[in-house]
Amino acid sequence: MNTELMEDEMRRALFGDSEPSALAINSNVQDTVLDVVIVQPVKAAKKKTVSKGFTPRLRITLRVGNEFEGEMHEMVHEADTLSSLVAEQEATKAARKKFRFVEVVSVKSM
Repeated sequence: MNTELMEDEMRRALFGDSEPSALAINSNVQDTVLDVVIVQPVKAAKKKTVSKGFTPRLRITLRVGNEFEGEMHEMVHEADTLSSLVAEQEATKAARKKFRFVEVVSVKSM
């Protein structure tokens, strides 16, 4: 075997060719042109309308009256909240507009 040939092959493998060949450059240009793909734009999907879900409601029962230890009436108030404290305050405030004495009997979820 010829040792010079092996040495030249080794140098080419380690350091590359000192003179790049014209065929290699042309083949790379053709490869990159073939890889280009035109993509069509995707249409935006329609936004779905979200229906309103369950609205939490509380039913507050009150005893109301205008006379101290007099006749008392039952009144029902409905509140759109999860908080029983807020619902009680809202019902009491609404009842105080008409009646002087207000007592909360019960708070139930509907």
